[in-house]
Amino acid sequence: MLQHTHESTPFLTKEHQITLLCDGLESPANVGAIFRLCDAFGIEEIIFNQEPDLTSNRLKRTARTTERTIPFRTVTDLNDALLHLKEKEYLTVALEITNQSNALSSIHSQLPNRIALVIGSERQGVSERILKQVQEVVHIEMFGKNSSMNVAQATAIALYELTKH
Repeated sequence: MLQHTHESTPFLTKEHQITLLCDGLESPANVGAIFRLCDAFGIEEIIFNQEPDLTSNRLKRTARTTERTIPFRTVTDLNDALLHLKEKEYLTVALEITNQSNALSSIHSQLPNRIALVIGSERQGVSERILKQVQEVVHIEMFGKNSSMNVAQATAIALYELTKH
């Protein structure tokens, strides 16, 4: 058995109609990981509401050049971006634990082709303003004592779940 190199990996290329919206994401390592995940899962676009520091060595190391290939933009108002995506018939979904959130796995059977997934900041999660705007709020079921996980790790789980169909 031989491990594949990057050039010889036989994965299919597939683009999903998923836009990732980042609500207050700050850490260059997390932003870099988000770029890399979006490349891995064939995500169509990333929308930030804080300009990512593309000169950060930490971001560059974790992104592994995907910050150059994944379409992204920065907006001043994430709410406006969400409204625009709703008008284009995207299902708007926030990844956050709330008193009304549903397990991520429970919405899989009813997913449309177009999804706008909102992830939150490292400290505050998804803002209340955005939570009021989305159509669905989902959480990842966890079984330990900690009530949260790293935003990049949670995004990886969510994107896997949303793209596996």
